[in-house]
Amino acid sequence: MIVEQLYTGCLAQGAYYIESAGEVAIIDPLRETTPYIRKAEKAGARIKYVFETHFHADFVSGHIDLARKTGAKIVYGPNANTTYEAYQAKDGEEFALGHVRIKALHTPGHTLESTTYLLIDENGKNHAIFTGDTLFIGDVGRPDLAIKGNLTEHDLAGMLYDSLHTKIMPLADDLIVYPAHGAGSACGKNMSKETTDTLGNQKRFNYALQAKSKDQFIKQVLDGLTTAPQYFAQNARLNKEGYESIDRVMKRGSHPLSPAVFEAAVNETGALLLDVRDAANFAAGFIPNSINIGLKGQFAPWVGALIPDLKQPIALVTPVGQEQETVLRLARVGYDNCIGYLEGGFAAWQSAGKEIDTVETISASEFVKRHEQNPGSKVVDVRKEVEFESEHIARAENIPLDTLNEHMAAISRTEPVYVHCAGGYRSMVANSILKARGFDNVVNVEGGIEGVKQAAPELLTSPDSHPVPIEAEPGSTPVAPL
Repeated sequence: MIVEQLYTGCLAQGAYYIESAGEVAIIDPLRETTPYIRKAEKAGARIKYVFETHFHADFVSGHIDLARKTGAKIVYGPNANTTYEAYQAKDGEEFALGHVRIKALHTPGHTLESTTYLLIDENGKNHAIFTGDTLFIGDVGRPDLAIKGNLTEHDLAGMLYDSLHTKIMPLADDLIVYPAHGAGSACGKNMSKETTDTLGNQKRFNYALQAKSKDQFIKQVLDGLTTAPQYFAQNARLNKEGYESIDRVMKRGSHPLSPAVFEAAVNETGALLLDVRDAANFAAGFIPNSINIGLKGQFAPWVGALIPDLKQPIALVTPVGQEQETVLRLARVGYDNCIGYLEGGFAAWQSAGKEIDTVETISASEFVKRHEQNPGSKVVDVRKEVEFESEHIARAENIPLDTLNEHMAAISRTEPVYVHCAGGYRSMVANSILKARGFDNVVNVEGGIEGVKQAAPELLTSPDSHPVPIEAEPGSTPVAPL
């Protein structure tokens, strides 16, 4: 028996490859099918099942394409009604895979169809559980994503408590827990950086499993939940109803365009210009109106948080050689409408003599100098509210990046606005959005709050009970989202 976790850091997502006696099961695959197919072929094995723990909201699964290409059976748990062919397992039903068995344990709560899969080894011993978003390392799945009709988040949290205490907690402590996500995913709030653990450790150290009553559990699990990213509902729908073949998506998006053709295509289609280079390269020069979301950060989740329409045409500016990677990483979260990429990258645009723009970027030390000269200067902190509350620059305004579109009218257009985050990734995203919306007065603080802390720790303040209020300038109007 072989069990392998295939972890993707950008999405903080774990897919699983299980092999026994020439038969393979894949659990919660990403959209690209090639890695799973190649792994099975190399082992001389056949992919028999694709098990889905639930309708994922944070990525588009590869289950449909994988089943089509291999003949594997797609398996969900109870209540998983799809528009394509899939098998709904009964609670407690077992599936033979070579010399091992996989047992479906219906564990509703994160969603109604959420199911945990128990792996039983060749000797009939329980070996591991694949918990999807029911149980994470250090946390449990958020119960507010599948609300519908009269069903509330409190109802789902209660179901989750029952699932954990009747289906998972009674299992042996030595079971290995393989969750669908780790730290960085928006599917939970307290996930560990560790991507696997024993069930016994989770019983002892996972806060959500320490609750002494259902009411206490519900309160703890619901407390502090942030708003779910706007693309979650759209991804869940695609996973439930189906989607376009990844092969067609890749072929369409991997289309090279010369600078002239690229410019014409953007004008004709109204495509969003997405530049995925790192922050420093983007700041030094970019195509006007481009949005910068760097590949080296949490690229796909930020695309999902900031671009509301999955059908939005997108034209890509990428580092040379990373064009297909970019198209694939967009497709993982359902952005399938790439019209192509700038052949030769930004250098080709410059060589063609096309117009460029820049973002003024200063060091943390230079920011400190300017701030001392003008203590009333405008500072916008685009970190999450919880980060801001832990420590921030005195009198800074907190506008979390994923809320920037709603609060843009509150930002001055008449004086310098210094924008920072923790290290520089999110602030450059924010600056690119502001520049595209006509804010030519923004200044990026390189190194973010960490750089300022090193240069002048006295500028940082203990949190107020409430962030500095954001008030719109007279005559300002809301700005349309990306």
